[in-house]
Amino acid sequence: MSEEVDERNPTRHLSDEECWQRLRDAPYGRVALAVAGEVDIFPVNHKVDGSSIVFRTAPGTKLLELTIRDHVAFQVDGFTEREAFSVVAKGAAREFDRQGEVAAAERLGIEPWAPEQKDRWVRIDVTELHGRWFERRAQ
Repeated sequence: MSEEVDERNPTRHLSDEECWQRLRDAPYGRVALAVAGEVDIFPVNHKVDGSSIVFRTAPGTKLLELTIRDHVAFQVDGFTEREAFSVVAKGAAREFDRQGEVAAAERLGIEPWAPEQKDRWVRIDVTELHGRWFERRAQ
């Protein structure tokens, strides 16, 4: 029995700056919330604003859940033929509606893909950031 040798570089942890860059570059991410023993994951368009992540949403399950329990996880990932990465940010999410903060968020240029009106704003203040990168096996 012949064992194939995997000559790819080992998985490596991304630096904080590499994580933030991938968060900035990603067109969308997923926010995960856990309330009353249930976990939900929602895709959202987002932008990075300093050390936080901002997205727009509409009234509904996502907004209700994050007001009940504000601790969330946010993930982006991506790949090419040669490599792949995943970044997870954790922190406290809060809805905001002060005029100055909303005006600043609108300047970030977040354009939701879904046709429904997304007039509520959420900021995740990131407290933990982790990322990994690895080479993909040749196809």
